[in-house]
Amino acid sequence: MAAPTLQNILYVEDEPDIQAVTKIALESIGGFTLEVCNSGQEALDKCTNLTPDLILLDVMMPEMDGPTTMTELRKISGFESIPVIFMTAKVQSQEIALFKSIGAIEVIAKPFDPMTLSQTVNNIWSQYHDSEKSA
Repeated sequence: MAAPTLQNILYVEDEPDIQAVTKIALESIGGFTLEVCNSGQEALDKCTNLTPDLILLDVMMPEMDGPTTMTELRKISGFESIPVIFMTAKVQSQEIALFKSIGAIEVIAKPFDPMTLSQTVNNIWSQYHDSEKSA
């Protein structure tokens, strides 16, 4: 059975330039629908009105970082098992292992290639669902 179609993405990123590039890469090139939040708190405030298929989270944000945001989102009904991908410049193997150990399905390194970002996200999505079926 094929992975369900990925359509709605909750994207949390505090840098406007990175937000703009990612939005173009995922909406215009990838055809996804993005709900963009500027902070972890904004994501928590908006999440009651959202049903994302996937959450893309920046790791380093002021006030509430990505891992804390993920932990808080997981406490909300309906968000307990939504897959999370972290986006970060922190891509040492021990950092990636840490992010996965706390529940991220993958880590995308910054800077990323805007032309291939949507395919990268789709590949991660498919691999995640393939591993869920075999588990």
